[in-house]
Amino acid sequence: MMKILEYILKRGAEVQVTAIPAPPENPTTINSCFEKVFEHEVDNTKSINTVVKMSLEEADWATWDFMQWFVKEQVEEETLAMNLLDKLKIAASETVGDNAIYSLDRDLGRAPDEARLAQDVTR
Repeated sequence: MMKILEYILKRGAEVQVTAIPAPPENPTTINSCFEKVFEHEVDNTKSINTVVKMSLEEADWATWDFMQWFVKEQVEEETLAMNLLDKLKIAASETVGDNAIYSLDRDLGRAPDEARLAQDVTR
């Protein structure tokens, strides 16, 4: 979000942040948690695609180019969410041993945390 806000300001436009809706109810299972993550990423992709389409229709090439980073990022995010769902399905399979969830947890703990803080994006 901060990256987009910074872009809007650099282009001389005014930023208007509206109310952010409350998050959905907490998931009841691990699987439903990751399904919600995937659904959220799909929603993000739809929103990004809407902006890309608008920039194309308006021949706003600077915005179209700027949005390509988000398009690529969403491919990665959706793939990550799908892969996690697949791993959960395997771990929950009756043919897999009891320590499959432990192994999944350990693997996730080793994954790099590449999240950037908002203040780092705007510097």
